Amino acid sequence: MPPRSGTRPRPSSPPCSAPCSTREPVDVTQHTHRPAGTADDIGCRNLRWSAALLDGLATAGMDTLVLSPGSRSTPLVIAAQRQPQLRLVPIVDERSAAFFALGVARATGRPVAVLATSGSAPSHWYPAVIEAHEAGIPLVLLSADRPPLLRHWGANQTIDQTRLFGAFVRECHDPGLPLDDADAHKALRALGLRAGSISLGPHPGPVHVNLPFDEPLVPRGDCPPSPSYAAWTTAPGPAGTLPQNAGADPGPNPGPDTWLRKRPEPGSVPGSVSALEPALLRLPPGRGLIVCGPGRFDADFPDALARCAARLGLPLLADPLSGLRFGPQATEVISHYDALLRNDAAADGLRPDWVLRFGRAPVSKRLGQWLQGIPALLVDAAGGWSDPSHDVIRRLCVEPTRFCRGLAERAPHSAPDTGPDTAPTGTPCDWLQRWRAADQRVAAIAKEQLAHAPWCEGHIIRALLAQIPAGEALLCANSMPIRQIDCWSGIRADALHLHGNRGVSGIDGQLSTLAGLDCGGPPTWALLGDLSLLHDLSGLLQASRLRRPILVINNGGGRIFDYLPQHGLPDFERLWRTPMEVDLKALCAPFGLRHRLVQNADQLDQALGDATAALVEIRIDADLSRHVHQTYWGRVASAALTQDVCR
Repeated sequence: MPPRSGTRPRPSSPPCSAPCSTREPVDVTQHTHRPAGTADDIGCRNLRWSAALLDGLATAGMDTLVLSPGSRSTPLVIAAQRQPQLRLVPIVDERSAAFFALGVARATGRPVAVLATSGSAPSHWYPAVIEAHEAGIPLVLLSADRPPLLRHWGANQTIDQTRLFGAFVRECHDPGLPLDDADAHKALRALGLRAGSISLGPHPGPVHVNLPFDEPLVPRGDCPPSPSYAAWTTAPGPAGTLPQNAGADPGPNPGPDTWLRKRPEPGSVPGSVSALEPALLRLPPGRGLIVCGPGRFDADFPDALARCAARLGLPLLADPLSGLRFGPQATEVISHYDALLRNDAAADGLRPDWVLRFGRAPVSKRLGQWLQGIPALLVDAAGGWSDPSHDVIRRLCVEPTRFCRGLAERAPHSAPDTGPDTAPTGTPCDWLQRWRAADQRVAAIAKEQLAHAPWCEGHIIRALLAQIPAGEALLCANSMPIRQIDCWSGIRADALHLHGNRGVSGIDGQLSTLAGLDCGGPPTWALLGDLSLLHDLSGLLQASRLRRPILVINNGGGRIFDYLPQHGLPDFERLWRTPMEVDLKALCAPFGLRHRLVQNADQLDQALGDATAALVEIRIDADLSRHVHQTYWGRVASAALTQDVCR
């Protein structure tokens, strides 16, 4: 939907100019006036070593380096200043820096590097590293280190960092102390290229490179590029800009590495549909169902899957983080399944014989439980094992968009025979029609429920989705916010990029992830809970640079436990719900962030219309909200959803 008339024009300039370095070319020796000479200059050796690594990373597509200030990482920072294509983002808190980098990588699809000094500093990346590992986000972790001989001897700020992240990285490397010769520089450049490329896939995720440096960390004198290595031949330009010839066609006789810099166009799918093995496109007999969970799919996937589902005559259940509920393909989507499956008759009558799955497990716990025991086919280009209920009988290791196009091309022009399925009158009843009719009836119940309900999350979700312009983005926090989106969003015809950290579904790092998303992609709104906000207070240091508001539903603590078996246990309020009595308006002031208090629909409309950086605190009565949900689910459970569809 277009934004309401009379709203203030929204700025659309890139948000990264403020948090990113606006540096001029740096000469780190301008105040030293020491004689040149590099043969025994350890600082220069460190710098050349670092430059080779960063050049390899840039060749792999990395153009953003998020750094937390420190001493031991100085050679890498100086080298980054001399790399014209790198955008530098300094963030003091390492945990916030890692989630910011994760947000940029999620928005751009490019590898993003995060840099910290030695000791405990890189350990603060751990939550973001685990999220990147599980969600398949390309991060490159650059941890500066003390010389290896200092490990295990009680040296200051020195730990064994070589395998710091265990099984949560795709690869880890420690090339040792820098060397200063052509072969060493070639090896480090190759390591940078490898780290960036591995982070991109085919099984994307974080890669760790630990880099020991000896002192001195700053060159003694002038440090020109190595005669055998010309990494610094282009003068740096403004922060975040590329050289004038960056991305240009290399011409008929490209250099040895220019082909590496040419990346696929956004949304392009390699390989021909006709080359797919026929056996790969063979579906089981009987009534099928398509379920698309959260995932990182290319831009063409939503349309390809929707067309495939329509051509096959199969219901398409789309998680809010699948990318299918918002856009022109949304008309093919079933979105109210979480409530629908609370109706026992519908849950039994609409049970399929098999499921075709894309992406990770859906947000809806009820859907996940209902799918248990149903044979599933999982489409995953990386050959992943997203199968918590162990029902996958075939893993299809093929690019999802290509697979959907192949299925659609080979599908019959009429819907396949899905087996016996008749209406009460005895007339044939279309499988897809039954699902769509049930979904529409639940949608009508939801609309009527909200029309007469007290102020609750459903009103907030629908007002927010009606306001966000086409093509912009929304970050939805975990716990209750993403479940509220799942419950109340329905579908909309305008495109919307919905993001959520569902790799491990933590509430940490939400503000920092938001800042990274807004820096790397379109203007990004946020829907958080009060505990998610308070869990990432250092992220507020980046919040004033945002282009869109942060909506915080302040319902007095961890209200998800009101819906779980823990509700009613002794000392429930203190040990599970944990309400925080924090003055959010006072909290915003030191960070230069505007605060708006919203307690009804009219105030929310005004706050959404003024869609610039601000913290919009939305207070609701959580007990009334829970009553709204329970009443809604009760009405759906007792409704006639499928009995007379074909009469």
